[in-house]
Amino acid sequence: MTASPDHVNNREDLAAFVRSLRRSHAEDGRSWENVDLSSFLEALAAWVDDADGWYRDTGRELPPGGDWTFFARALQAATAYE
Repeated sequence: MTASPDHVNNREDLAAFVRSLRRSHAEDGRSWENVDLSSFLEALAAWVDDADGWYRDTGRELPPGGDWTFFARALQAATAYE
């Protein structure tokens, strides 16, 4: 079972959340809508583009001060980090 993003409050929680996603994919990746990296990254970009709609539709407020650079650097670093 994947951890909830609602419980991510710091960098360690984010790392644990990403690991839970990896485990979920390893155990039952075929149940994911976006099973390969290309479709996963495309869906990620599409969701980021529409995040304000998701937040509005779920009665939440898009966090105004997110550290977008940190997340972008983490994604880029994962292309080469061992």
